[in-house]
Amino acid sequence: MSDPLFEYLCRMGDNTLVLGHRVSEWCGVAPVLEEDIALANTALDLIGQTQLWLGLAAEVEDAGRDADALAFRRDVWDFRNLLLVEQPNGDFGRTMMRQFLFDAWHLPYLTALMDSKDARIAAIAEKSAKEVTYHLERSTDTVIGLGDGTEESHNRMQAALDRLWPYVGEMFVGDAVDSSLQERGLAPDPASLRPGYDELVGDVFTAATLKRPEDDFAHKGGKTGARHSEHLGHMLTQMQWLQRAYPDATW
Repeated sequence: MSDPLFEYLCRMGDNTLVLGHRVSEWCGVAPVLEEDIALANTALDLIGQTQLWLGLAAEVEDAGRDADALAFRRDVWDFRNLLLVEQPNGDFGRTMMRQFLFDAWHLPYLTALMDSKDARIAAIAEKSAKEVTYHLERSTDTVIGLGDGTEESHNRMQAALDRLWPYVGEMFVGDAVDSSLQERGLAPDPASLRPGYDELVGDVFTAATLKRPEDDFAHKGGKTGARHSEHLGHMLTQMQWLQRAYPDATW
């Protein structure tokens, strides 16, 4: 295993990179203009956070790579993102459910990272949390509005929740990388955030008249690179095409 800090920073950057690209796929095709603009802004926020996390990862690695090289010149098995964020958009309801399930973890996690003993990590977390606060507010309102809306919107949101819930557990499963950073006071224990997460999403699901799945089975492997869904490879062929076709090209 490479430097745990490098691995960890790639995890944070890959989460925002992959989700940012997924959300950007709605640009120009969202249900209404307001949502088109909001989704594009969310994607831009996430890509901006990616530049910070992967930029720091490149600095820590000190191997001549920068954030762009880490984003566009790694193969699928080198990515360390959560399986949740690489799942396809589906319909608008599924996209917003995926966003909510991630945001509800992301904001408390960033808040905890503000206490990191590494000032660089704490600074990135503080800046990112300001943006993610809005992300969570918006995804929460949308999930409640659609869940407690029409019969059609309710059914779509319940189907989205049932489909995506098995990817939630991975966010709270720790490993050697997490333990290393926790021991150094750089990052929290992922499992410590689960009770607060369950309370938050439980309240939202109640307001949205949605039923949380009883089975807490969790797909795992994304954050270690041991396993990704087929969807990530297809996404990367689109995202990385230009840089792969014209390596070292400059504007």
